Amino acid sequence: MSQDTLVNVEHLTRRYGALVAVSGISFRLLRGEVLGFLGPNGAGKSTTMQVITGNLAPSEGRVTINGIDLLDDPREAKREIGFLPEQPPLYLDFTVDEYLTFCARLNRIARGHVTTAVERAKARCGLGGMGRRLIGNLSKGYRQRVGIAQAIIHSPAVVVLDEPTVGLDPIQILEIRALIRELGSDHGVILSTHILPEVQMTCNQVQIINRGRLVFDAAMEDIVHKLAPSSLVLGARRLPGDTELLSLPGVESVERLGDDRVRIGHAPGASPAETLAETAVREGWGLFELAPERKTLEQIFVEVTAAEEAGGEEDAAAPAEEAA
Repeated sequence: MSQDTLVNVEHLTRRYGALVAVSGISFRLLRGEVLGFLGPNGAGKSTTMQVITGNLAPSEGRVTINGIDLLDDPREAKREIGFLPEQPPLYLDFTVDEYLTFCARLNRIARGHVTTAVERAKARCGLGGMGRRLIGNLSKGYRQRVGIAQAIIHSPAVVVLDEPTVGLDPIQILEIRALIRELGSDHGVILSTHILPEVQMTCNQVQIINRGRLVFDAAMEDIVHKLAPSSLVLGARRLPGDTELLSLPGVESVERLGDDRVRIGHAPGASPAETLAETAVREGWGLFELAPERKTLEQIFVEVTAAEEAGGEEDAAAPAEEAA
């Protein structure tokens, strides 16, 4: 196994009695990766996160954190993990400095290094000048920053973030996304979120879990290729017939969307938009719309989970709802 493998999950299964919350999941997280971990509600995401962070024991399977087996040596493995749950574990009547000092001591940072660790975490999370502020008086965005600071104060190899931008305003969201990308340069980051544009902007690997099973795993660069436009919408007051459109170079299919609009299918990366525009002007079609249709990560998510749900209905013997 590569020394840069920070998380290695092998055949992870978690049962609650007869209920299978997670079924046979395997994946790796490498140093420098930001992994987007997605799934619908009840899919098994939270259960998986709890097992990886050592808060739940697996029913079957093995998890190693930076080469340390989580079951054989849980204390050492947990030293390598920083975790921000969806509800940050903050003490609102502490100042930022008091709380981070407390977290540093919980993580067994040597007394002589606590102040340095606190200042480093504050600097990385944009909390300079906030040390004496009561956490209860901070905005939600700054509370999230404090939550991330406690997760990284001991310089763990792996940082697990569960819905880190829920409830934030657009500016705060951009700032937290930038921080996640920065963390990804030095750590391995697992980001669990329902906000799919966030995944596209911060992650370089995407996994989708549904009904307790891993149903999609791809690098973001491969997903970007899949998202490349392969159709465009043409609108004109005097549309030609399908035969004439299909005769144009690059046009592979024609789908009528109404009296004055059609969907033109083409090979990815080979849009006939220029040819269509030139022809429309020359032939006097009265062109008023020519727009590429981009597939979104949301569409991939829906397609993958819908296909899995359909398969699950045919195989009722394999339930995989997440326990609440």
